[in-house]
Amino acid sequence: MSKTLKCISPIDGSVFAERPVASPAEAAASVARARAAQKAWAGRPLEERIALVQAGVRQLNSMSDEVVPELAHMMGRPVRYGGEFGGVNERADYMAKIAARALAPMVVEESETFERRIEREPQGVVLVIAPWNYPYLTAINTIVPALIAGNAVVLKHATQTLLVGERIVRAFAESGFPDDLFINLFLDHEGTEALIAAGSFNFINFTGSVGGGRAIERAAAGTFTGLGLELGGKDPGYVMEDANLDWAVDVLMDGALYNAGQCCCGIERIYVTDTLYDAFVEKAAAWARKLKLGNPLVQETTLGPMANARFASEVRAQTAEAIAAGATPLVDPTLFPEDDGGTYLMPQVLVNVTHDMRVMRDESFGPVVGIMRVRDDEEAIALMNDCEFGLTASLWTSDPVRAARIGARIETGTVMMNRADYLDPALCWTGCKNTGRGGALSEIGYHNLTRPKSYHLRKRSA
Repeated sequence: MSKTLKCISPIDGSVFAERPVASPAEAAASVARARAAQKAWAGRPLEERIALVQAGVRQLNSMSDEVVPELAHMMGRPVRYGGEFGGVNERADYMAKIAARALAPMVVEESETFERRIEREPQGVVLVIAPWNYPYLTAINTIVPALIAGNAVVLKHATQTLLVGERIVRAFAESGFPDDLFINLFLDHEGTEALIAAGSFNFINFTGSVGGGRAIERAAAGTFTGLGLELGGKDPGYVMEDANLDWAVDVLMDGALYNAGQCCCGIERIYVTDTLYDAFVEKAAAWARKLKLGNPLVQETTLGPMANARFASEVRAQTAEAIAAGATPLVDPTLFPEDDGGTYLMPQVLVNVTHDMRVMRDESFGPVVGIMRVRDDEEAIALMNDCEFGLTASLWTSDPVRAARIGARIETGTVMMNRADYLDPALCWTGCKNTGRGGALSEIGYHNLTRPKSYHLRKRSA
């Protein structure tokens, strides 16, 4: 009997969608067809590949009326936010624009005697394992440049957002994409690891947990498959004395609580200089209290349920442990009667927190944020670096020289000034420490999805 994947809706606990798991033979055959289709695709002119990929993205946009409520049903994001199309289009457009430059040969010599150059060859078959929190955005980060660069793509989505991969592939197929080149597979963990261990792919991009990243590394051991891993995060914000207070509160709190805090580069801990601390805390708590927790299909809802009751349980546990250890919660639970002890979880702001508490150390990935008072830059830098993760850091000051100086000392993948929870497609999306390895988007993203091939052509014998 075949296994079945089931998406349990966080709205009401019902089964929203289910699909049969591909058997090992079915999965292997699908990947083989993708590999066969890749050769002809790589031989097509770059301009044609770009045009077809852009057509696929446009067709996906035309499905927004279906996609937005579907996302709400699968992972709980309120429909008022309109899905992920803004970011999808920004990233797809930018990667299409820079493709010719990023993939252009590096010419070392072009003379009567020698022709020496380095070209970019597609990896071959790229596996994209996408998460549930931003299932379109995270997938597009790799899908678009991988296909433009001449690769075939195999897409596997998290069970929580079961229908996303199917929908993206359907959009590309409806726009005239070649058969078998871009496929979606419904796989369980065992099936995915078996394909990886068999050396079925030339490159794998995974966004998910540290544990998931380790499982992929173990499965790929000895296959020499290239890996790009974006794993956990515990991103900090640091508010300095010359920051625009209202701007900092608005952006950092949105970065902490948007999408029920389920953001890869969401703000999970905030450090505020002594002179602004009291005012910041007061405004931050007021910001959180104004959120409307409820059914994500209702237009007035600004905070939907967490994707899974298990995720909400972890956030509740971290919060309760912190309060028991002396942290002070600033949001009254009576303001959020919709908090049902399951997927619907109220926002919380904690003060009197320390790095001895898990809520300031472990990834929370939910609508809770701790705020600490700091004396100076040195203390803030030490606290920001006191973490096993390193994805982004958000610095708030009117002095870009100071921000750059502090940023150089932070162990992170991206330093932002007066901005948070944002991915710039022109910059490499990367991390350090337990956040993972590799880099997506930008020209570097293209380099990771291709391999260098050198040509040393001697034209004359003497």
